[in-house]
Amino acid sequence: MIPQLFVEKIDLGDGRSITIETGRLAKQADGSVVVRMGDTMILATAVSARTSNPGVDFLPLTVDYREKFAAAGRFPGGFFKREARPSDSEVLTMRLVDRVLRPLFPDDYHAETQVMIQLMSHDEEVMPDALAGLAASAALAVSDIPFYNLISEVRVARIDGKLVINPSREDLEKSDIDMMIGASMDSVAMVEGEMKEISEAEMVEAIKFAHEAIKVQIQAQYRLQEAFGKKETRTYEGEKENEDIYKKVKTAAYDKIYAIAKVGSAKHERSAAFAEVKEEVKALFTEEELAADGDLVSKYFYKTNKEAVRNVVLELGIRLDGRKTTDIRPIWCETDYLPRVHGSSLFTRGETQALATVTLGTSREANQIDSPSEQGEEKFYLHYNFPPFSTGEAKPLRGTSRREVGHGNLAQRALKNMIPADCPYTIRVVSEVLESNGSSSMATVCAGTMALLDAGVQMVKPVSGIAMGLITDGEKFAVLSDILGDEDHLGDMDFKVTGTADGITACQMDIKIDGLRYDIMEQALAQARDGRMHILGKITETIAAPRPDVKAHAPKIITRTIPGNFIGALIGPGGKVIQELQKATGTTIVINEVDEQGVIEILGTDPAGIEAVLAKIASITFKPQMGEAYEVKVIKMLDFGAVVEYTAAPGNEVLLHVSELAWERTENVADVVKMGDVFQVKYLGVDPKTKKEKVSKKALVPRPPREEKKE
Repeated sequence: MIPQLFVEKIDLGDGRSITIETGRLAKQADGSVVVRMGDTMILATAVSARTSNPGVDFLPLTVDYREKFAAAGRFPGGFFKREARPSDSEVLTMRLVDRVLRPLFPDDYHAETQVMIQLMSHDEEVMPDALAGLAASAALAVSDIPFYNLISEVRVARIDGKLVINPSREDLEKSDIDMMIGASMDSVAMVEGEMKEISEAEMVEAIKFAHEAIKVQIQAQYRLQEAFGKKETRTYEGEKENEDIYKKVKTAAYDKIYAIAKVGSAKHERSAAFAEVKEEVKALFTEEELAADGDLVSKYFYKTNKEAVRNVVLELGIRLDGRKTTDIRPIWCETDYLPRVHGSSLFTRGETQALATVTLGTSREANQIDSPSEQGEEKFYLHYNFPPFSTGEAKPLRGTSRREVGHGNLAQRALKNMIPADCPYTIRVVSEVLESNGSSSMATVCAGTMALLDAGVQMVKPVSGIAMGLITDGEKFAVLSDILGDEDHLGDMDFKVTGTADGITACQMDIKIDGLRYDIMEQALAQARDGRMHILGKITETIAAPRPDVKAHAPKIITRTIPGNFIGALIGPGGKVIQELQKATGTTIVINEVDEQGVIEILGTDPAGIEAVLAKIASITFKPQMGEAYEVKVIKMLDFGAVVEYTAAPGNEVLLHVSELAWERTENVADVVKMGDVFQVKYLGVDPKTKKEKVSKKALVPRPPREEKKE
């Protein structure tokens, strides 16, 4: 029996549409939908356990996004020809969806929950990551899983001054904005993207435009939910509560926490003081009470702590470390810290520190992108490492985390448009976070800028970044510049903005409350610009402009273009010529064929080695012109002439026939030239009889007059 299918259509208003269907696939999941745009099809499923694990006090939510190679009619790479660990692009899509969904589950819902999104068919005109949030929310909409606010996500671009929803990858290349926005009907929840130095007002305009499109997509989900038959939300056992314990904890702790918070102190000092208050609170309970309700005591202490700290900010305008809301922590910077890397810098802001390094290479070192939805390479990329010691902790090392991938991507997007288009290098930036107490990703942007300038990369403009926070009780609010780690956890917004002196280059925003007003967002952006300019000033005090050249121990790269028919001669049989040349000159030579031309990259630290390669290229590609004179050197004597080599192109040899040595008849070649002689010859082109190149020595001297015959 064919199952009943329920379908809703979303009109994008420009001839394109999106459909959401349910009832056909994956019916044993709690909720499943297929979202289609063009020939791109995404399957999203949602499943949640019926019971929670004892002792779990958080939502164990897993958002997984995978792209199947079959969707694009391709085979996976590697030996096993099977999709394996997720790519960075898949991880970034998971994070985009997770960050919007997670706050919308009930606070006391702790059942294991999985939202799985799969790209099943790929249309090159449709970017699938822009549909993942819609698919996830729609799957939850047709389930009975507790989820109180439907959402969607869209990509917004600006092409030729016009804002566009969900552009194709080709159109996106022409855009100066690439932002993903996630929102509910009444509130923007997530913003992430890159821009080409746009203003704060232009950014808000793009967010508002995207939000209107999202509202249309959410309405379609509600229609689908109604047509399918809205399921009654499942009942679940929430967290246990005890009002008496809460009052006892708050009465004992609130004033003490408030007093600590308003003094202003360093992270470890403050943590020790809060821990001491917590021990005093626990001492008010018997061992039996703690055994039974110790988790509630800890929970209510955290709740009281959060309330007290937030009230200090709202009532007194004082932050945990004593700063005012607009103050930036002390900054110190240093470049050229590591003596043998190609470029390095240290950026320290308060208790956050990043050490950035730059490595320069050829196109061979480009980062290869090979996924079902995208193929290509990156000649500029950034990696971010966040070891446990940066927060004073000892934790197991389990490979690169999703957080590290996300933070690295944000910093990469912040900087990449400031790398000149004609930069010949492949550039890898690595940020090692050595201390962290508030936005190490923004410290990475600042350290990355200085390391690039230190490496001699001719950046268009330097970039700085800042993380903003928000605390509000619904009426009063405080926008916080340069937030601490604790302010991130206790606050209502984490808003990271990067840019040059002339505009925004990237942003990432997560909002933890419903109904953030646009006037608050605008104030946060204006305050962020002031903070960004302050930090940029500190950067330029340390290094104001790119170094004029790369360092002595860093490789220099020279590019040359040769006709395509000379590529084989430069490579040689089995690569013999190029391999011997690299060994002899201490260089790395990369040849790429572009539009029937050979683009040659020569990388080396020794100028003499680079010059030797250039001379070899000139020699191989040397093409004498008809009728022109050239200097040659005799390298071999023969009975019927001399083999000469063009001095301007060593290795380029030609036969100087005995008949072209002199106007007089030459019986012995050695009578006219000898080994090592250097002289001029005239190039006569290709001999039509022998099909070989022909040069003449005698053609450059006047022909002697003929002697008259004696009678």
